[in-house]
Amino acid sequence: MSDHAMLIPVLRRSLRVIVVEDDDRYREFLLETLRDMDCEAAPAVNAEDAGRLLGAWSPDAVVLDLNLPYVGGMEFLERLRARHAEVPVVIITGHGDLQCAQRAIRCGVTEFLTKPCHLGQIESAIDRVRRQIARLRASAESHGQGASAQPACPSNTRSLAEVERAAVLEALGDTRGNRSAAALRLGISRRALYDKLARYAREGFAIP
Repeated sequence: MSDHAMLIPVLRRSLRVIVVEDDDRYREFLLETLRDMDCEAAPAVNAEDAGRLLGAWSPDAVVLDLNLPYVGGMEFLERLRARHAEVPVVIITGHGDLQCAQRAIRCGVTEFLTKPCHLGQIESAIDRVRRQIARLRASAESHGQGASAQPACPSNTRSLAEVERAAVLEALGDTRGNRSAAALRLGISRRALYDKLARYAREGFAIP
């Protein structure tokens, strides 16, 4: 079955999404944005709230901030993966760095966004979620219901190299091209940063 054929049933129904965000204003912004994107969005202010919703609501996806009180977002993500390996997760955080992005990729997140992010980025992330769900369902239909219990590694999830490149280029942009400041922010040496930038340039990416 083609990607388009798999995606049609998912596009036609509302997605159930838990929004785990402790900032009241940003949480309301995300809830309103997701509802405009035909999602049924439920709020959680911390990991405990999110855990209760997971058990009672059976969401299609989770939108997660990393900077949460009590139990951090990354710890919650690892707990979530231990029990719900197939649930797509979109991280939207203002406290992410390269190390966080790497850990998130190992946990199979669908998208890793840093605040402030544009509506188009959120819309693209939700589209990735829909495609991931479609592929999981197609796999379950092809191989039996047991297939849906396997950890999700969708082909449209960004690779670690892609997340790393995005983090490096974002750090350069935020520091106005200052290599020393960018390396410090990323937690890597200047030599390591220059090696990465040289590789990105060879691959055809614009370097700030």
